[in-house]
Amino acid sequence: MNICVFCGARPNFMKVAPVIRQIENLRREGKPVESQIVYAGIANDPTLEDSLFSDLGIRRPDVFLGVDCVNLNELTGQVMSKFEVYLQDHPTDVVVVVDDLASTMAASIVTKKQGIRLAHIAAGTRSFDINMPKEINRLVIDGLSDILFTAGISNNSIANREGAELSKVYMVGNILMDNLRYCHTRIEQATLPDEVARVITAEDGRLKPYLVFTINRKALLADKDNLKNMIMALARAAGDTTIIAPLRGLAEETITGLGLRERPDLKNFHIVTPLGYLAFARLTRHASGIITDSGNVAEEATFNQVPCITLNSYTEHIETVKIGTNVLVGEDAEKLEEAVGKMASGQWKQSGIPDRWDGRTAERIVEVLMNE
Repeated sequence: MNICVFCGARPNFMKVAPVIRQIENLRREGKPVESQIVYAGIANDPTLEDSLFSDLGIRRPDVFLGVDCVNLNELTGQVMSKFEVYLQDHPTDVVVVVDDLASTMAASIVTKKQGIRLAHIAAGTRSFDINMPKEINRLVIDGLSDILFTAGISNNSIANREGAELSKVYMVGNILMDNLRYCHTRIEQATLPDEVARVITAEDGRLKPYLVFTINRKALLADKDNLKNMIMALARAAGDTTIIAPLRGLAEETITGLGLRERPDLKNFHIVTPLGYLAFARLTRHASGIITDSGNVAEEATFNQVPCITLNSYTEHIETVKIGTNVLVGEDAEKLEEAVGKMASGQWKQSGIPDRWDGRTAERIVEVLMNE
């Protein structure tokens, strides 16, 4: 069996890494399965540092399509054109895609036009806001997929309600948890950068209580006045608790531009350079709490049973709220301040880990692919 694993951007590699590792395990056992990793972007993409692949225990992509543009329509067209050539030149039994990027939608369309089976990891996720480009991508990808792999029962319900046959939908669990289990020892041994270690390490060498703040959503960054209010509210509610903010790109540029570093009432708010996968996993695992707009970070927080606040009014994985440690505050500074106050004082809700978030998701996925 020839499996093509398609990735559109850096975050996709976290979700396909367990599948690639499982395929390699089966190959070593003599099973007739091969994989190729195809990346939509360019070979020298600065976001694909070598440590990402060594941390995840996988090889770099076998094929780079070389698409490098900002306009989503142009990107979609280029990916379709180049991925079609790839599929025509490489015998493929099934294409595995993940999440909801424009490039993922493009690859999905081409796959079906070539008459090849399509499998979607993280299927059934919805915001129910058709004005979001990613929502359109999700509808198209799920609608085309022959196999839908979901993380939880709520995603199953969405897929079935939208007409997917029960025989096509498999609740396999959250694949991000496979990485946390696989990398557990190395996460605990990961070295934190000096700029982080010096502000969260006590004199006796133990870690002091700290919060982690991440932000990436363009809508949040665009409203600078509200963003400033939210960060001020966060810092007030945290009190003496240190806040570590590993920010990259537009987020770092925007928040630095607000002039917050010069304010004496924000001395507990530390912007630091982005961390590698293992170091970031260690930082979040041992935090007193996390404030984020990332669904992936919130999901991992639930697995680690770390209190989490999501700066959004919805989540694609409602299990993180109903069962896990996650609380939604939208973009409301007052709600954020109230929630952070509870987080910093150790008053958080009771929580658990959703069904099948057990680190064996990739095993279930590859078993289905091999037997379908």
